[in-house]
Amino acid sequence: MTTLNISLPESMRDLMGEQVAKGGYSTTSEYIRHLIRQELERVAKTQLETLLLEGLDSGESIEITDGWWEQKRTELVEKVRNSKT
Repeated sequence: MTTLNISLPESMRDLMGEQVAKGGYSTTSEYIRHLIRQELERVAKTQLETLLLEGLDSGESIEITDGWWEQKRTELVEKVRNSKT
């Protein structure tokens, strides 16, 4: 792991201490890692939403049926087989 030193106002340091105690974290570092993981999840969700909206706006819609999925699977299997030869 990498060590990172940061400067915080006393009020933020106090808040972190309270959150560590309330949230059952063993250390301030554990709490900070939790906050960073939450931010990473938020960014990933935002990116996914953006991609989904782009997909919805990308063209004419089609009905997805079991037959459509079977055709796509067959096409993919054939493509993989052809790439190995």
